[in-house]
Amino acid sequence: MRVLIACEFSGIVRDAFKKEGHDAWSCDLLPTEIQGNHIQGNVLKILDEEWDLMIAHPPCTYLSVSGNRWMKPEYKNRFPDREQQRKDAINFFMHLINAPISKIAVENPISIMSTEYRKPDQIIQPYQFGHPESKKTCLWLKNLSILKPTKEVAPKWIIGKKDGKKYSRIHYMSTASFGRDISRWKERSRTYQGIADAMAVQWSKS
Repeated sequence: MRVLIACEFSGIVRDAFKKEGHDAWSCDLLPTEIQGNHIQGNVLKILDEEWDLMIAHPPCTYLSVSGNRWMKPEYKNRFPDREQQRKDAINFFMHLINAPISKIAVENPISIMSTEYRKPDQIIQPYQFGHPESKKTCLWLKNLSILKPTKEVAPKWIIGKKDGKKYSRIHYMSTASFGRDISRWKERSRTYQGIADAMAVQWSKS
């Protein structure tokens, strides 16, 4: 298949499909971190280039339900463009899900798209695919099978120093315990290898 991995700079999902023998390409505004087939630019401009399968990872900043608090009136002066940014994010998501491609998967964390569009076809966790992390990921699917877990492991938690609550490492990464490295958002956005491998193997047979 000719496969497009939209909004991916890491090359993880792209290379998982390449390993299965597909002509796989990633596309992102950022350059690829791993040498390989990569288109740097706006993915909306290449959606009609005869792809057989697209897996899209649209940015979740303005779609995530965790960002709803910033939509409250008291934050209007602080974030005057937030409402328009959310509308643009919804529009981008819908362009991807409605792309002229026969097989599509769009992923996002728990987001407003469950109401703005429809509920996801499934919600997966990294710990279902060999990684001891908890990070709910929604999948909206078109002509693709439900992704089956490949290796169930027990999730590991970090105990918050101030509140004593349990946190997944990937969510606790934004706290002082993991520093204030500006690149932490990249680490949080990467697809886990176990999930990428499952997509490549299982959706090659869909």
